[in-house]
Amino acid sequence: MNVSTLSRSLFALAAGGTFLGVALHAEEGMWTFDNPPLKQLKDQYNFTPTQAWLDHVRLSSVRLNDGGSGSFVSPHGLLLTNHHVARGQLQKNSTAQRDYIQTGFYAAGPDQEMKSPDLEVNVLMSMENVTDRVQAALKTSKTAEAEFAARKTAIAAIERESQEKTGLRSDVVTLYQGGEYWLYRYKKYTDVRLVFAPEQQIAFFGGDPDNFTYPRYDLDMALFRVYENGKPIDSKDYLKWNPKGAPDKDLVFVSGHPGSTERLDTIAQLRYRRTQYSQAAEGSHSRIEGVFRAGTGAGARSRVPHLRPGKLAQGLRRAL
Repeated sequence: MNVSTLSRSLFALAAGGTFLGVALHAEEGMWTFDNPPLKQLKDQYNFTPTQAWLDHVRLSSVRLNDGGSGSFVSPHGLLLTNHHVARGQLQKNSTAQRDYIQTGFYAAGPDQEMKSPDLEVNVLMSMENVTDRVQAALKTSKTAEAEFAARKTAIAAIERESQEKTGLRSDVVTLYQGGEYWLYRYKKYTDVRLVFAPEQQIAFFGGDPDNFTYPRYDLDMALFRVYENGKPIDSKDYLKWNPKGAPDKDLVFVSGHPGSTERLDTIAQLRYRRTQYSQAAEGSHSRIEGVFRAGTGAGARSRVPHLRPGKLAQGLRRAL
């Protein structure tokens, strides 16, 4: 799941599946941690997540500023994410003599872990509903422009006050197209080191750069380790590896920093996407493909290593 324009910093749960071997229709959905569908889960799957369970999942999940989600998978800061999230760090650390995109990377010990100086990891520590405060700041606005400015000022004040008080990164999140505003506070880590990433050929097998195709037969993964004060962090909340995988018809949850959900879009919105947005996006993607093909023509090496124009266009079109 990737960062999208739904909000600047949304964390959510997504779920779907069947239960007790009975053939049930999967009721997938996306929910914020403050508003899990407890009744739906109880009625359909006979499962009620406790607050302790929700807190554990939230604190095990991370957001990476390179554009993606991940999760802690050990008590010593080991973090699992997608290969495409690590691709930028692999490119930045590559040289003419060593191309980590082609060869992959593996640190045999902590001293060999590769630093990622511009990578940031965020862990969502708390949430606070600030809807009333934001909306109160809009009451005297007479125009849309004035309302926009008042909203921006109120959000900036909330974020500044929270960061000064807690020391945590503080982001106000817009939910439900302005129906609610929530203050999300994150613990920020900036010492993040690459532990393992496979070579591009197996990570990108099938030609899809993201999560738009399933099942996928590749090794789209990477491992980082998060440090603080020069030592691996004590990540007491982490997701444990199950070598057997999820049993058939089991209930599965996915936690992370997702894209938007369109489950509540109106018929008019869907028609707009079909007849106008998708056509415009297709034209834009074709132009992007043309630019990349021109830049890599006549045997020239791409300025974006290992990004083939055909693969790029294929991924963009699948995203539609």
